Amino acid sequence: QVQLVESGGGLAQSGGSLRLSCTTSGFQWGYHALGWYRQAPGKEREGVACILSRDLSTHYADSVKGRFTISKNDANSVLYLQMNNLKPEDTAVYYCVTLRGHFTASQALGVISSGLYDHRGQGTQVTVSS
Repeated sequence: QVQLVESGGGLAQSGGSLRLSCTTSGFQWGYHALGWYRQAPGKEREGVACILSRDLSTHYADSVKGRFTISKNDANSVLYLQMNNLKPEDTAVYYCVTLRGHFTASQALGVISSGLYDHRGQGTQVTVSS
């Protein structure tokens, strides 16, 4: 059974940093894309970042490029999202997702944004104050 458990959300000030973690179990990473999307109240789902297990290529939404970094630790099956220089518009619930298939990182993020991922965690709230 695939399980994804996010942690690390919370309250940060504008310009601050947070690191989200997603502990995964129940599947092998080798053929998956892993990523993060966020959703704020009243707004559409936005794919934030993804990473391909097979070649570690990454892709980011323009809104977070240069500020967020996605990474993974194969040894403990944890996916990370390092978020720096946070802005109030980053406030949202952040979800960790998996996607199986042969995609480029850019394609995978588009699929994640459309909601066609395979599995999702319960989400973690990130709130950035101005």
